[in-house]
Amino acid sequence: MALRLEDIHHRFGEAEILKGITLAVAPGEIVCLLGPSGDGKTTLLRIAAGLTPLQRGRVVVGGRVVAEPGREVPPEQRGVGLLFQDFALFPHLSVLDNVAFGLTALRGTARRDRAMAMLARVGMDRFASTMPHTLSGGQQQRVALARALAPQPKVLLLDEPFSGLDARLRDRVRDDTLHVLQEEGIAVLMVTHDAEEAMFMADRMAILHRGLIAQSGPPAEIYLHPATPFVASFLGEVNRLSGQVRLGMVATPFGPVPAGGRQEGERVEVLIRPEAIRLLPASEGEACHARARVEAARLLGRTSMVHLSVEDGVGEVHHVHARIPGEFLPARDAVVAVALDPTRAYVFPDSEAA
Repeated sequence: MALRLEDIHHRFGEAEILKGITLAVAPGEIVCLLGPSGDGKTTLLRIAAGLTPLQRGRVVVGGRVVAEPGREVPPEQRGVGLLFQDFALFPHLSVLDNVAFGLTALRGTARRDRAMAMLARVGMDRFASTMPHTLSGGQQQRVALARALAPQPKVLLLDEPFSGLDARLRDRVRDDTLHVLQEEGIAVLMVTHDAEEAMFMADRMAILHRGLIAQSGPPAEIYLHPATPFVASFLGEVNRLSGQVRLGMVATPFGPVPAGGRQEGERVEVLIRPEAIRLLPASEGEACHARARVEAARLLGRTSMVHLSVEDGVGEVHHVHARIPGEFLPARDAVVAVALDPTRAYVFPDSEAA
């Protein structure tokens, strides 16, 4: 592994922020560490970089131990590149000099040639003589990426690298960054709190929650098979319903869903993704479909979000959201038929009943 973090613990005073994190990144792999603000993501990244002293555990880079209790290799000797959300370009140096700054092993023409090659790699070579403050946010991000990659580190650490960019620019810059990282074949550990960004960038994700890794794996696996209610809800909106296991099924307003091995009579929580709910005109609905009343419908670009009221079998009314492809905007108070994709319904023990 290019990077291995082993049993990392960290405290700030009495608060234990990291509670035994073990995580590895292979050469050429992009791993995204995802979680809410304040759950220790940046602290873990800073420990890997050597910017925050290790308290307990071990950090291994390229097979070499760079941090363990009583031993800390300085950041500049770890073979690690850093790219943080503020880019941290030197304001008094040109773009070229910023990229060349860390190339201490090279001299003269070789140093300049390497810096220019990396600027060309990110499409910024024509700005070599420019000062950083004259660049846009996206251009500064590209220069910071070139600077981080120029010394050919074994591992690149990214901390919220796109958070300072506006939405349209962020999409384009992270797409360009993904291609550069894939072609460079470098191991990447990236921190973000944006689930969509993590799923876009990552070969593998690790979801951090309350100082522990709640689940790790490929993005599609985690999204489609979340291990906990927290993971399911953190990766996207969910409709929450409660129920009880009867004969291996749980009744919902949309019909029964498999209980996923839960015990007979157990109180459970059913989480349903909005895209799992399919709508049809009431006149076309089959007898098995539930009926729902439209409260609101909004076009969100590629999809539409429809707010529904649906009644269960005991007369209780539930408010749910359905996300459907394209433009389908039924009128307010219209009655529609509703069907459910049970593979996007997740059954967990009811936390309130525990």
